[in-house]
Amino acid sequence: MTTAPRVALVTYSTRPRGGVVHTLALAEALHTARFDVTVVALGDPDTGFFRPVAAPTIIVPAPPWADTLDERVFRSVDALADGLTTLTDRFDIFHAQDCIAARAAARVRDAGARIPVVRTVHHVDDFTTQALVDCQRQAILEPDVVLVVSRHWRTLLKDEYGVDAGVVYNGVDRLRFGAISSERRQALRARVGAEDRFLFLAVGGIEPRKGSVHLFEALGRLKADVSPSPVLAVVGGHSFQDYAEYRKAALDSLPGLGLELDRDVVLLGTVADDELPAWYGAADALAFPSIKEGWGLAVLEAMSARLPVVTSDIPVFREYLTDGVDALLVPPGNAGALATAMRSLVDDAGLRERLRAAGARVAGRFTWQAAAARHVDVYDGIGTRAGV
Repeated sequence: MTTAPRVALVTYSTRPRGGVVHTLALAEALHTARFDVTVVALGDPDTGFFRPVAAPTIIVPAPPWADTLDERVFRSVDALADGLTTLTDRFDIFHAQDCIAARAAARVRDAGARIPVVRTVHHVDDFTTQALVDCQRQAILEPDVVLVVSRHWRTLLKDEYGVDAGVVYNGVDRLRFGAISSERRQALRARVGAEDRFLFLAVGGIEPRKGSVHLFEALGRLKADVSPSPVLAVVGGHSFQDYAEYRKAALDSLPGLGLELDRDVVLLGTVADDELPAWYGAADALAFPSIKEGWGLAVLEAMSARLPVVTSDIPVFREYLTDGVDALLVPPGNAGALATAMRSLVDDAGLRERLRAAGARVAGRFTWQAAAARHVDVYDGIGTRAGV
């Protein structure tokens, strides 16, 4: 290739979900390296992204909210495809970051734009309708190049879809998650009633994939055994999918577990972007018992903030974590084992300090600059539209 390609990083939202956070961080690292990249997203052009973005952006107006997930997905594919169609002369590669973006980009390519489509598969959703199962499958099969963020997902895509994917790990901005002042730490802890109580942080809201019900059960076990009892602060909650029923059932279970909402479990919702690093700095440990993750960016963020981590013993985490060395890994869905690990963090200051030091070393291995360089290699290997 004689000239660098012009790349659109395409995502389905402007909200702070994992794939969107990844997209913006990657775009900024590429832009800093003077690569021609633009983020294209569905959203409200008047509102913009959940945070300022130090890279060019284009926001395609999102369609009106629909009652069912199927309708929301297909309306979003249509809207994003219409937006991308008007941009075909501005880009040489569409790099889709999710199912909706991949279907939209492939539709524009197949209509004659001849723009190759790259897709990063962060994880595969557990859709319940055949229409969405089929849509997601096509969003993996249709792209010209598929990337994943872990070796585990490369194996899954090969076994389940017959797709050979390249691996490009996530990064983390360690400077963003530095130490906070003791005054701010005290103020945040006071907001959730953790002045003299151990504070666990959960990131990602209340949803099945995050193992929220198991975390609540584990916290209930701790409350019965630990005095003063720990506090769990939950950050996040926005999702394209509707987890209202799961969320309600999880919160309704609290009294039966001996837990009180707003005292033992505090829902912070979607916090301001500049406030999120401070919550890592204010907490005593991250509790992240996910059932499924593509990578688990919150783990690296916590480790960058020197926060001890307890998470699930699933293949993706075993790629970069070692149980008892840099994190505590527990069987997914096992509330008893999770409670035991959480209790060890509460009781053992020496363990917390060892995990802080080892976790910081792990986080130091993963940078957005390295991820950007790897992406540039991928883009350069594709060729311009004229060569496709």
